[in-house]
Amino acid sequence: MRFTEHELTVALTGAAKVVVAARRKDVRRGRADIDTVWDEMDRYQRFQILDRLGAQLLPVLVALPDVPVEPGTAPSFTDDQVRETVESVVSDDTGRLRRAVEVTARTALVQSAVGHLPPRQDPDALTVPDHP
Repeated sequence: MRFTEHELTVALTGAAKVVVAARRKDVRRGRADIDTVWDEMDRYQRFQILDRLGAQLLPVLVALPDVPVEPGTAPSFTDDQVRETVESVVSDDTGRLRRAVEVTARTALVQSAVGHLPPRQDPDALTVPDHP
């Protein structure tokens, strides 16, 4: 699937916030807002998370099948499409159980990233699609 730089950035950032929220007790318990926590992190901390997730997510996002996307809607994929794509990208040199766990976890992470994709812009409009 072809994504713009803006779409990939938004998807990766959304998935990173989900990961940070899952790690932080104060966010899980509702005592802190994930956007506030994300803004309070320094640039290097955000970079470390985005770098690790990018290595896992970007190859899968790029390998997703092309689907027609109407202007004003975000791309969406079925769980089977995402799982098959993840299975094609994940290496086979780990054990069968470990690979199954990795495929399941990465599929959920990719679905989270896809859920954060912004709606597509109209290609005939005179707006720049990479800038909100």
